[in-house]
Amino acid sequence: MLYYLFEYLEQQFQLPGASLFGFITFRAAVAIILSLLISTIFGKRIIRFLQKQQVGETIRDLGLEGQVEKAGTPTMGGIIIILATLIPVLLLAKLENIYIILLIVTTLWMGTIGFIDDYIKKFKNDKEGLKGKFKVLGQVGLGIIVGATLFFHQDVTIKEKLPIAQQNELRTSNPDVQATKLFKEETKSTKTTIPFAKDNEFNYSDLITWISPELEKYAWIVFILVSIFIITAVSNGANLTDGIDGLAAGTSAIIVLTLGIFAWVSSNIVFSGYLDIMYIPRAEEITIYIAAFVGALVGFLWYNTYPAQVFMGDTGSLTIGGIIAVIAIAVRKEWLIPILCGIFLAENLSVVLQVSYFKYTRKKFGEGRRIFKMSPLHHHYQKSGYHESKIVTRFWIVGILLAIITIVTLKIR
Repeated sequence: MLYYLFEYLEQQFQLPGASLFGFITFRAAVAIILSLLISTIFGKRIIRFLQKQQVGETIRDLGLEGQVEKAGTPTMGGIIIILATLIPVLLLAKLENIYIILLIVTTLWMGTIGFIDDYIKKFKNDKEGLKGKFKVLGQVGLGIIVGATLFFHQDVTIKEKLPIAQQNELRTSNPDVQATKLFKEETKSTKTTIPFAKDNEFNYSDLITWISPELEKYAWIVFILVSIFIITAVSNGANLTDGIDGLAAGTSAIIVLTLGIFAWVSSNIVFSGYLDIMYIPRAEEITIYIAAFVGALVGFLWYNTYPAQVFMGDTGSLTIGGIIAVIAIAVRKEWLIPILCGIFLAENLSVVLQVSYFKYTRKKFGEGRRIFKMSPLHHHYQKSGYHESKIVTRFWIVGILLAIITIVTLKIR
């Protein structure tokens, strides 16, 4: 809204400084500052409100150190993250931008699913919360919306660079040729980025056109199925990671900040040309959303670091995972998720391996055995005697390392 106000003031009255709102970097900076202020200043009030409503965490006795002391800590703190993200976005972003619309829908959609789950747990005294099948149904529904929108919407396009020979010919005839001239026209495409490959691209339609070229018209089905899988996997991974103070919020901030770099370079024709990656028109507004989201996560850490004054609950964790997944798909970097979201992947795998191995050994030996002392993975280290603040800090360090590796894949092919 402020964006449109200052755009009007600039056009009608040439108000000094109003043109600053036309710059992505300025709006992103304001967004992150505003979200930090909202989450830290108003976060305390929201925590007090949750305490008055007696929305305290019910702790199951798992034999973990410091676990009992956390009983009664307010949960549903994901509301802080959602509000601190959406308010700056509504004020500073171009609200007609399809990527912004899609991210707002994702936030509200996943936030609602998580809120219902937390509400059932706290106010209906049902420790299981929303049944798993309904959570999955919600994730699948969002996957269909995201996949269909990104595939069919006219504003979701890419620009690819011209063949090298043609680029060289243009540079020879005009050494000062503009970067925009080195790209093809905008086009609808199901191409995405893959790491470490020379051409750095993969077309989802190739998954079916090898059978028959005529099947290309059904590529939308493949794309939607991929979107469903990614959104479900990442949101569940974020949910599992939210187990000890500061782990999910801190890890997610690192991931989202890295995706912000990808969104910025992919939407800048000069940088995308230099890095030899596909240019995604209109994706620069995602940077505003990411800035607000990072500020909200960091601000939430003010109250969520050890010892936590509030937990995000499924309201926060499912929302975080959904947003990360949608951003990755939108900037066509979803194949980097196994690296960038390595912490989420490890947490997911630890649960899958633990459950599978326990069932296998119980069937074979009559007694279930475990790979880890406890899953998800962070609880294994707690059982091993590590203090949770040390576990969180080391997971953050690993997350930073994975983020650096992910960024480096832009050049290592």
